[in-house]
Amino acid sequence: MVAGHSVLGRGFGPLARTARAVTVGPPEGALTCLDAGPVVFLQRHGDPYRAPHRIDHHANLAALADLGCDRVLALGSVGSLRTDLTPGMVVVPDDYLALHGGATSRHDDHAGHGIHGFTPAWRAEVRDAWAARAPVPAVDGGTYWQTNGPRFETPAEIRLLATFADVVGMTVASEVVAASEAGLAYAAVCIVDNLANGIGTDRLTLEAFEAGKARNHSMLLATLDAVVADLTA
Repeated sequence: MVAGHSVLGRGFGPLARTARAVTVGPPEGALTCLDAGPVVFLQRHGDPYRAPHRIDHHANLAALADLGCDRVLALGSVGSLRTDLTPGMVVVPDDYLALHGGATSRHDDHAGHGIHGFTPAWRAEVRDAWAARAPVPAVDGGTYWQTNGPRFETPAEIRLLATFADVVGMTVASEVVAASEAGLAYAAVCIVDNLANGIGTDRLTLEAFEAGKARNHSMLLATLDAVVADLTA
């Protein structure tokens, strides 16, 4: 029985490894989630891996709703658009930009004219739980700019984005819309894995991006299980 919480993201800790795999949806588009009782885990990119522009965010969030979840804690890998937001830091955003598209409604009629954002009360609860458990402070608030991906942005693009946002990623804004339309509260914890291309003194490479994710991996897993335990207590 799912008590109401779900974790959607990029990597999970020991609690997820002991969970029961469940399949949701029709055979042609079935998704596998990990049911740990009070919480459900879902890898947004699936298995085999789907690039950000190929993810069906509405299917992901609908699967969590079908399993009885009513709120989502999303984990995201981001590039920093500010030199003071360094790799290893954590941001709990409170707004987003998605002007390139991608964060689209599932509706083709008036139902699509919604106003979708992070859920304030749930975001505050997640922020406080993460701040209490993480070895580094959680930055409260910030704007997430979603690009289409899967390529990384050019330095010229990053200069534009940095004028209006704090971090850049490829998934969270789409999930905000999909979660809202599925009736799910939504909050995101964004782990800064790198300085965006052109922000630092060195040009961003795929190798540097992967190295940043690897450095943050143990912190993420150690913190996640403790935060989930607090949020589901």
